[in-house]
Amino acid sequence: MFDPDIAPSGTLLGLLQRGRGDGTLHALAAPRAEALAALNDSVLCDPRRDWQVENRSLYYARLYMQLDGGLEEIERHLFHPDDRTDTGEERTGLALAVLGHLAAYGRDAARLLLRSYAAVGSNWRWALDELALRDDDAGLMGLAPAVLARFPLTTEGDAALAAAVRDAFEPRPWRLWAEDPRYRERLRAAGEEGSFDRWQRQLRPRGPRPGWSVAEVLEWAVQELEPRPEEHRYLAAARCLSAVAGPEDRAELLRAGRGGPDAARAAVLHHLAERGDPEALDLIEAAATDPLSAEPLVSAALCAYERMRSVAAVERARIWAARTDRLGASAAAVLARRGARRDTDLVLAALRRTVREEGADACALWELVDGTGRLGIACAAPVLRHLYRETSSSHLRGRAAAALAVTDPGFAAGFAVECLWDCEETTRELAARHAATGDDRVVEQLRRLAADPAEEAEVQTAVRARIGPDASAV
Repeated sequence: MFDPDIAPSGTLLGLLQRGRGDGTLHALAAPRAEALAALNDSVLCDPRRDWQVENRSLYYARLYMQLDGGLEEIERHLFHPDDRTDTGEERTGLALAVLGHLAAYGRDAARLLLRSYAAVGSNWRWALDELALRDDDAGLMGLAPAVLARFPLTTEGDAALAAAVRDAFEPRPWRLWAEDPRYRERLRAAGEEGSFDRWQRQLRPRGPRPGWSVAEVLEWAVQELEPRPEEHRYLAAARCLSAVAGPEDRAELLRAGRGGPDAARAAVLHHLAERGDPEALDLIEAAATDPLSAEPLVSAALCAYERMRSVAAVERARIWAARTDRLGASAAAVLARRGARRDTDLVLAALRRTVREEGADACALWELVDGTGRLGIACAAPVLRHLYRETSSSHLRGRAAAALAVTDPGFAAGFAVECLWDCEETTRELAARHAATGDDRVVEQLRRLAADPAEEAEVQTAVRARIGPDASAV
């Protein structure tokens, strides 16, 4: 994840960057040159906080089609000299995905641009995956010489080719090329090498062995932590403890949970929390609130707590939720997920405090927003409307919309209408079920979504429930 430069929510650029339905509606009403400039800016400078999970490509491709926008700016971006030095997928991935949707809509220029980039671009794998879904056999066969030339006829080149074949997201091009006598032998060998690599990894497990004791599992959790700081080995160790630890090991586990090395301590906290041990909550509180605790240990302790489903965990959350530290935030999240109507004040207070102190993009908001909808906290509607407008996360906006559908009587005639054009399919599905059809734009958009072959099946199911032959909504 990264923090993109997001324009204010009241501007056309800000609306398009957020993927809001109002972005499309405002772009269609704005001067075409201004709309295309904002659209190109959004596509070429990926605005998503998490580019791997948030959707924008179909949203932008549809707007390109509606504005009859050219692809010159995308072409300049893809073939810019920066492509040779900045090879990260996040620089070109969104543009390539947009081209993929445009190719599916019949834009031949988009398909040709994808072919050209697949032949020479640094992110050629992404372009090839887009073509694998949309191009014909002849077009894919034409790319074989350029793609395979990336892998020299050396030991290193053969190993890289084997990895590319093994890890291909869409295997269609590789299978097609393997049928050609010119490439058959080399691709067959690459496929076999990839399968052998997977088999070797299975034969060389780095994890615990059968018969290990609790002490050996905890020792393994700490090993090699410095060379692999990003590896959350304590989670695997906690799973191993569930297999090897018995009642006679509880004293040893409690000692490790109170004062062992951080990785071992984190593994024990997860294990005891999963088992509902009566000491788990006190150990979690000690780890999370100790000013000397390292950040990974605090995060592990809070994660262990948030996974607990016991009545005791909820009761403790009612005590902790008033805190203004991270433990209080985790307790509020537990109440949002599992609390009762009596907990609405605590959840609402946490929601307001988080927005006030951390802004509209705080990670803690996700659970709290869901909780306001689950608990039906009607007085939270103003805060939810603020989040809907201001957050740069399209996923959080969709959660806010779902909560508004429960808490705001004006949702159907308000935000639900623009949600029909939203970038996230789950938000469009929600809108299809709730949007008031007194607005002519709603009826027209419902019919457009029902007929669009690129639309998700869940959205079309919701749409057809509203406009089917037996429906009275339209």
